Amino acid sequence: MRLRVRAMFRGRSGPLTGAMTTRDRTQSFVLGAATVAMGLIAGAFYVFGCAVMPGLARSDDRVYVAVMRDINDVIQNPVFFLSFLGALLLSGMAAWQARGEPYRVWVWAAFVAYALVFLVTVAVNIPLNDALARSGDPGALREEFEGPWVAWNVVRAVLSTVALVCLARGAMRRRAV
Repeated sequence: MRLRVRAMFRGRSGPLTGAMTTRDRTQSFVLGAATVAMGLIAGAFYVFGCAVMPGLARSDDRVYVAVMRDINDVIQNPVFFLSFLGALLLSGMAAWQARGEPYRVWVWAAFVAYALVFLVTVAVNIPLNDALARSGDPGALREEFEGPWVAWNVVRAVLSTVALVCLARGAMRRRAV
């Protein structure tokens, strides 16, 4: 009987089939790490959207531009890049590992949502940051920067939160398999 049960589950672990395999542990680790990295990034975009940018909006043009330039300098650090790039790489790896599994749709949806976040960051937010770094009148620089940057940051916050929810749903579905 036990052989028949194992054949039905084709090597998947569970109470009827024995211990968790190395593949199962690896998939669990990667999916968990992707979820944590995504949560960190979604939280960063969220905090910018609901606290940092509204707080800066109260400042004068010179302070606004100076602080955003400082933020743009200090955010380029290994800790931020680990989570920013890690969310993309780990969700992509988790999606690849989930191929053929019932929960794959959730993990692939997360990967696509975060790939869009990455694209928006590279195509819109970074060029806006670069333009803000140039010399010029703080009022003019702020006028060209603030509206588009804030709007696209909201897009990044929403998409990365969607990706986080999809990864969490995928992890819950994976455990149910």
